[in-house]
Amino acid sequence: MPDTIDRSMWRRGIATLRRFIVAHPGPFTTSVIGSSVFALTSVLGTIVLGRVTDRVIIPSFKGHVASGTVWGGAIAIIVVAFIRSAGVITRRYFAGMTASANMATLRHQIADRYLDVPLSFHREHTTGTLLAHADNDVMVASEVINPLPFSTGLVLLIVFSLIALFAIDPLLTLVGLVLFPAMFALNRFYTRRVELPAQTVQERVGDVSAITHESFEGVMVVKTLGRQDAEVERLGRAADQLRVARVRVGALRALFEPTLDALPNLAIIMLLAIGGWRVSTGAVSPGDLVQAMALFTLLAFPMRVVGFLLEEMPRSVVALDRIDGVLAASPEAVPPDPSPLPSGGLDVEAHRLEYGYVAGVPVLQHCDVRIAAGEVVALVGPTGCGKTTLCELLAGLDRPERGVVRVGGIDLTEVARGDLRASVALVFQESFLFTDTIANNISIGTEAIGTDADDTSMRWAAGISQVARFVESLPAGYDTSIGERGVTVSGGQRQRIALARALVRRPRFLLLDDATSAVDATVEARILHGLRDELDMTTLIVAHRVSTIALADRVFFMQEGRIVATGTHTELLATNRDYEAMVRAYEQEVA
Repeated sequence: MPDTIDRSMWRRGIATLRRFIVAHPGPFTTSVIGSSVFALTSVLGTIVLGRVTDRVIIPSFKGHVASGTVWGGAIAIIVVAFIRSAGVITRRYFAGMTASANMATLRHQIADRYLDVPLSFHREHTTGTLLAHADNDVMVASEVINPLPFSTGLVLLIVFSLIALFAIDPLLTLVGLVLFPAMFALNRFYTRRVELPAQTVQERVGDVSAITHESFEGVMVVKTLGRQDAEVERLGRAADQLRVARVRVGALRALFEPTLDALPNLAIIMLLAIGGWRVSTGAVSPGDLVQAMALFTLLAFPMRVVGFLLEEMPRSVVALDRIDGVLAASPEAVPPDPSPLPSGGLDVEAHRLEYGYVAGVPVLQHCDVRIAAGEVVALVGPTGCGKTTLCELLAGLDRPERGVVRVGGIDLTEVARGDLRASVALVFQESFLFTDTIANNISIGTEAIGTDADDTSMRWAAGISQVARFVESLPAGYDTSIGERGVTVSGGQRQRIALARALVRRPRFLLLDDATSAVDATVEARILHGLRDELDMTTLIVAHRVSTIALADRVFFMQEGRIVATGTHTELLATNRDYEAMVRAYEQEVA
């Protein structure tokens, strides 16, 4: 099993590196060129140092050395050092550019996939986990590419060094031939033991992110329920699990790093012992020994960089596996030949819809809906009967497990996404507003569907949604910035701004999922009258106020995931006892 894990890690690690190189070959190639220049000039520098030792330093102890020889040696050292520095700068700059470009690529891919996947994907994953994928996993996965150009240049450095050592003395070359296999044997030991702990660390990071996000997002509930200590304890447990996992990885690294650092130094000690004996026998010169030791000193830091590459590879592979899990999620199917929605009013039809969030627990079952173009329909039913789910399916935000939804006679699976978003709008009870101005919150997204969201249309939408008077009373008017998620405005104002955002698109099918629940009945009546007078569109309203229900052309009464009765408000009161009981309950709530 360990051999299998080791081989698998190497294969996946090489595949990860290849993937990053292919994504951005230009800066990586430039970085490798810089690293190759560094390797060549590094070995050349040791040769120059050996020659200077033999021709300048040692002769200076015995007598006079010509100034031309001294200056020649000094200039040679400076020129080699300058070229070597240029190689280092090139390698570092373009290696960093390669890593940054790959991080940007992965983040774009993840963000695009988050937007492309169906709504069910987001229901199955916590926000904290999704953030961890886009942040920590991307960073960890991309770090492995940073030392790769240097490590690639190190191959040349090793080759050049061994050639230089062999030219000096074949016996000294044996020291180098022992060093490099020892390094790879050490890496084999490390990779066998670090993969699973590294995977655990990445999972624990996602857990901490999820708990932190949930606690901050629900801060009002936390404070209201007095759960501050409980949330701190919950986060503390997750953080402790992360600490234990990271300590385990750190313990392995603590064993790996010092041993890897010691290898070149042990080689230098061996080299000094053997080389001193070879100098005493006259087999090599003192300058040759200085050059050989300089080569091994030179290799000490690059060996550390290779060690860093080998350390990061398991963590990078694990992080990239998590990212690939997101990228492997199936996006919403795009019709190969999308059909445009017809012009004018849109009728809506759903046939035999079935849908459930948990296997074996249906939310909608055999649900049928028919709404005529321009009709206003109220959707009424007890809590949990599937009203919101039905709205999401009719708006095309999710797809039914069985059944079909048609808008304007066209199956929603065959409608282009842009056309669908331009024609169908859904406003939720819990409206999300961005940390931006009111104007931008109303007009956001209109450019993507080609709708003109100028000042006139924005004020028109705000007038129908009955939010214009409030906005215009503010000192900055529509340029007023609102807090995160709209916390600086009331619930009713937030709902009306969200309604204005939907109306500015001039949709032809509008769904209001209890979207005016925080608005008083008088204002709600003005909004509904405005919708009738100003817009020729099909409207579905999830409602629980009798005054709202009575304004609709028809009422759909929903129970246990299906429409069980339709008719006017008066007709249902007279013919359906369950409906009558619910309406009476609504009236008592208002009273």
